[in-house]
Amino acid sequence: MAQDVLLYAAPNTSADALWFGRFRAGDPLLAFTAKGKKHAAVVLLEVTRARREGVFDVVHDLQGLTAAERKRDPKAGVAEVIVRLAREHGVKQFTVPPDFPVAVFQKVVALGLPLKVGEAPFFPKRVVKTPEELDAIRASNRAAAAGFKAVEKILAAAEIRAGNFLWFEGKKLTAERLRAAIERATLDAGALNVAGLIAAPGDQAVDCHAEGAGPVRANELIVVDIFPRSASTGYYGDMTRTYLKGKASPAQRKLVKTVRDAQLLALSLIKPGIAGVKVHEAVQKFFEERGYKTARNAQNGFEEGFFHGLGHGLGLDVHEDPGLNTRGVKPLVAGNVVTVEPGLYYIGTGGCRIEDNVVVTDGGCELLSRHPYRWEIA
Repeated sequence: MAQDVLLYAAPNTSADALWFGRFRAGDPLLAFTAKGKKHAAVVLLEVTRARREGVFDVVHDLQGLTAAERKRDPKAGVAEVIVRLAREHGVKQFTVPPDFPVAVFQKVVALGLPLKVGEAPFFPKRVVKTPEELDAIRASNRAAAAGFKAVEKILAAAEIRAGNFLWFEGKKLTAERLRAAIERATLDAGALNVAGLIAAPGDQAVDCHAEGAGPVRANELIVVDIFPRSASTGYYGDMTRTYLKGKASPAQRKLVKTVRDAQLLALSLIKPGIAGVKVHEAVQKFFEERGYKTARNAQNGFEEGFFHGLGHGLGLDVHEDPGLNTRGVKPLVAGNVVTVEPGLYYIGTGGCRIEDNVVVTDGGCELLSRHPYRWEIA
């Protein structure tokens, strides 16, 4: 017998709530199953829209239910509403996601309704994408590609002046200006960038999630990581390219080639039945065999080499199951979407990361992201 589930979250910030009801809203709502039907309880101003846009069988007025409970108990809130709805629809116990609000959980249990905490992923079907979901991810990746085009246009037009600083349109080019250009390009393409957009020049990129700040210089690697979310569907894209304006050193060229070769190796291994950790370990071994060791630099304390996971699931969350990392022990299945983002990072040489994402297919994998890998811009 299937377990009835209960969520209390805002769909705009909860991928599970958005996936469950296909309804976007900034306010928390109750969503649950009862007797095979999907229910939602939303604030009054959202009731009509939830009925029109969501995939719920029944939509309740959360404010009206709360007001009714407060006639009995002036302090009643969402916990009392949950207990009332469970009683009215014959639910003896709900299973809730691991991130269910603790205070609400405790109050519901205290009121006599048992709750069970489910495992992650709460909705296992989320990790196997439908054709419509794959199209949504492709669209968000096209927005990311528009961001890369904006960066390439700026770097191509930039001039190298004294001190090897780059100048663009009469000003020193900065990481902040690159990010602003990316923001505009992705927005024009229908997607919004979440916090953390990266345009990190030089040694800043060795701290691989540093957003980047200050002037950009010639002859240094620039890691650009763009993960926009579609304004219409809520699905993410996630792509990274590495650039350099000027002339690369032999060490930089070797670094970039090695990272790209590692990505091609990983793409050749991804298929149904292989565990994500095995792909990750193959890339680790590849880097070591090429002479790129991973260790903490004793002089500056930085981790250097390949010290992050090879990839992660992608969908309504920018990071979700399954993983191409040390935790990715479950075999991949057709329909999984994962990023493939090997990287190498060394103070003095800089950082390089190249990222695309793929859907696992019956025969291997298929790219969902497309953009050239031309990185050295004269």
